[in-house]
Amino acid sequence: MFIAFRTAEDRILAALASAGFADLTRAQARLLAGIDLDGTRLVVLADRARIPKQTALALVNGLEAAGYVQRVPDPSDGRARLIQLTARGRAGLPIAVAEEARIEADWQAVLGARRMQALRRSLWDLALSADPDLQPPESPR
Repeated sequence: MFIAFRTAEDRILAALASAGFADLTRAQARLLAGIDLDGTRLVVLADRARIPKQTALALVNGLEAAGYVQRVPDPSDGRARLIQLTARGRAGLPIAVAEEARIEADWQAVLGARRMQALRRSLWDLALSADPDLQPPESPR
């Protein structure tokens, strides 16, 4: 699983770099992937990335300096701040999503449709057994 994950991650980072987002580090890209479109609190990002809050803060600081994110007030709590994608941060999303689709198509070419569907089901079963709070997409099965 690690080899396939790392290869997919490398491909997504290479696609982003080719599109002008070469300044993203692997750790920053992983953190960016956890940001909700309406913004996410730092502590939630750290939890999603399974990293200490201080590490998440350092990554967010770098992403903010590079223009990928901004801090905005949390409308549900005036004391809290949300990390939100900027226009530059949102511009990378379609590139990453398109590369993910190409990766899935390549994997399906190797496995076939039935085994690819079984892989998706199995990976979600494993993920949910490890973290029951995960929210699977509408139809991971």
